[in-house]
Amino acid sequence: MDISARNLRDRLRGALIAAAATPMTASGEVDLDVVSRYLTGLVADGASALAVLAHTGRGPYLTPEVRAAVIGRAVTLGVPVLVGVGGSDDPSDPADPADPAVTAGPAGLAVAAEQARVAAELGAAGVLVFPSAHDRVALHDAVWRAGRLPMIAFDLYTMPCPEDTMRELLAHPGVAGLKTALLADAVGCQRAIALTREAGRLAVTGEDRMFGPSLLWGAQAALVGVAAASVGVTADVLRAHRGSGLRAFEEASGRLDRLAEVTFAEPVEGYVQRMLWLAAAEGRVPESHAVDPYGPPLPAGERAAVLGTAGRLRR
Repeated sequence: MDISARNLRDRLRGALIAAAATPMTASGEVDLDVVSRYLTGLVADGASALAVLAHTGRGPYLTPEVRAAVIGRAVTLGVPVLVGVGGSDDPSDPADPADPAVTAGPAGLAVAAEQARVAAELGAAGVLVFPSAHDRVALHDAVWRAGRLPMIAFDLYTMPCPEDTMRELLAHPGVAGLKTALLADAVGCQRAIALTREAGRLAVTGEDRMFGPSLLWGAQAALVGVAAASVGVTADVLRAHRGSGLRAFEEASGRLDRLAEVTFAEPVEGYVQRMLWLAAAEGRVPESHAVDPYGPPLPAGERAAVLGTAGRLRR
């Protein structure tokens, strides 16, 4: 393992990495001052690192200029910043709204490499590499050569990583860890965590719906969209897991489960909008910038249900 990957692995062990949204208007306009206040609040409330421009942050949809500006604002906060890279075949059409994080053919590979180079130039600590429908190992090689930033590989529910490919990725010198986000595949999650730890890399849970169990299965850090708002609910579970009180862990996990149940409901891709509703209700972003223009339409009344559950958890 490259020394930079080893250092990032050690730096992130035990960390809560908030998968931050990118606050924007219905037309997709991003106000960088709003972004700064939002990211600052996540760190103040318990995030020990940030993942920007990932799935939650709608990174594949944003222009290079906006991406660079968001990274620049994040790195000023003094915590490790991971940048989502990849997710596109065609730079002019970054992603399919139905599945924004799975493609990387020849054109997309070049885009991901350039994104990694820019992330390194701007001071990011590492990159989160979107899964690919093509050669995942080649994609990680290209990203590594371009930026020399340590990488977190990504096992996502829309495109689970085959075991032989996962083993190859976990042997890559630039891979510091692997994030599993399989949503409902407990066996797959356990296998990914075990293989990651076996390889001496950092096992990162992205399992918003299996958060407590994934920690019990051996996850060593968390990178979750459920921490895009209500950060303390997630941080409480990590603290309780590090402690010695089973009851405290059970109670904290129960609170997070109730929040994840309403925010990561069907359609799952709507979770970005649901987390932005929470962020606005908590005063993290203005209502005008609490919009996910790339997500699916959500049923009437769903916002009230999400906010009602979050409110009960705060009592």
